[in-house]
Amino acid sequence: QVQLVESGGGLVQPGGSLRLSCAASGGIFSFSMYIMAWYRQAPGKQRELVASITDTHITEYADYLKGRFTISRDNAKKTVTLQMNSLKPDDTAVYYCNAYLHTEYWGEGTQVTVSS
Repeated sequence: QVQLVESGGGLVQPGGSLRLSCAASGGIFSFSMYIMAWYRQAPGKQRELVASITDTHITEYADYLKGRFTISRDNAKKTVTLQMNSLKPDDTAVYYCNAYLHTEYWGEGTQVTVSS
C-alpha cells in the first residue's frame, strides 16, 4: 500500500514562506516514474492543481501562482517538495500530495494558513 505523508504546513504571515514536503513509502517501488503533484483545497472550494513534476523533472504550475511556488523532487529519498514564497491569504488551504502512474494516490493533506 502506497502512503504519502505531507509535512511543513502551518500558520504564516502574508509575504512569508513555507516549505511543504511529501514523503512516499510502502508499495511505491518506482517512485522516479511517478508524476508527482501538489493540489490544494480551500474551504468551500474545489480541489485544484497547484504544481506538478514529471519523471523527467518537467514542471507545470497553476497560472495564478506567477512564479511564487517551486516544486522539486528527490527520487533517491522518495520525496517531493513545494517551496512557497510571497504567501497571500488566498493561499490558505489544505495542501495535498498526489502521485500518479497507473494508479493515483493521495496524502491526507497539510493545513496552510496565511494570516496576520
